[in-house]
Amino acid sequence: MSSMVSTVEESVALPISRQSDLTHISENGLEVLRRRYLRKGLDGKPAETVQEMFWRVASNVALPERAYGSDADYQAVAEQFYDLLTELRFFPNSPTFTGAGTPLGQLAACFVLAIDDDMGKDSSEGIF
Repeated sequence: MSSMVSTVEESVALPISRQSDLTHISENGLEVLRRRYLRKGLDGKPAETVQEMFWRVASNVALPERAYGSDADYQAVAEQFYDLLTELRFFPNSPTFTGAGTPLGQLAACFVLAIDDDMGKDSSEGIF
């Protein structure tokens, strides 16, 4: 992994202009987000708001724009992705919500790797 692309949250504060109104998300939906995806403090209580969680995800997904573009590109992409999230037009998988802003920065649910068939001496005799 390039040292230019950091997956660790860099104290990126939610821009004031991005304090979204979340009234279009049901109370049940907000509760699921609070219980499953908000960062928790040592006391087990949420250490971020739902809006801050959306910004944490959006700003981390946009990090390559900073590494290979500019800070302006990064900010624009982070804001666009934040809008997609808060307007419920796109939701990534759970690992993106839980992994964004962590030292590991794992945003994928699975990996697909080619596996050679070693169950037969001839490739036509294998099980795959």
